[in-house]
Amino acid sequence: MSPHNAVKHGADVLSLVAFDRGREKHTGGGAPTAGRDYPSWPRTSAQVKRRSRAGQLRGLRQHFYRQTVGAQADQPLRVLAYSLVPSPRARPDEDWGTLQAEADQLGYAITARLHDVAVPVTTTYLPASSASQGVYTPPWDRPGWREAERQLREGLADGVLVLDRHNISSDDDEYHAVIKHLGEHCRAFLHLVISEEPVAPT
Repeated sequence: MSPHNAVKHGADVLSLVAFDRGREKHTGGGAPTAGRDYPSWPRTSAQVKRRSRAGQLRGLRQHFYRQTVGAQADQPLRVLAYSLVPSPRARPDEDWGTLQAEADQLGYAITARLHDVAVPVTTTYLPASSASQGVYTPPWDRPGWREAERQLREGLADGVLVLDRHNISSDDDEYHAVIKHLGEHCRAFLHLVISEEPVAPT
């Protein structure tokens, strides 16, 4: 069928031709999911890897939480509330309310509230995990986070309570390093109000 003939038959013929062309180009295997106006293909290995990585990070974080809880006598866990605000004019008040509610629900005692301002860094390399979240100064270069680590090392708190992992880092390797450092060197845990989720592809 020539393109001129397809135009005479209307838009439905064109959409079927386009659908067939799109299907022929697909090399990932599987068949499109029925019941939609467009073809939907099975998850790619990149999506599976992101979900797998999020599960690994969550598992590591929970491992250090269990270690900390196991070492505690019947006392409430002491946590530092930490927030990363988007600009110098922004206030972390809304985060404080959410973090306090989470602490109250779990029986944590907040010993201090610390925050930093998100400072974008210029880079030519964007890790896949942070492409849609922005790239900020690593946590160990932030004054509020350094103070949190100091208090944890000195035994003034048992862990850090944050809204989500992006308050620490959107980069998987950086975030993994922070969890491990807290657990192994500070004997502390990280608690997220919103658990790790894979970042959507861009």
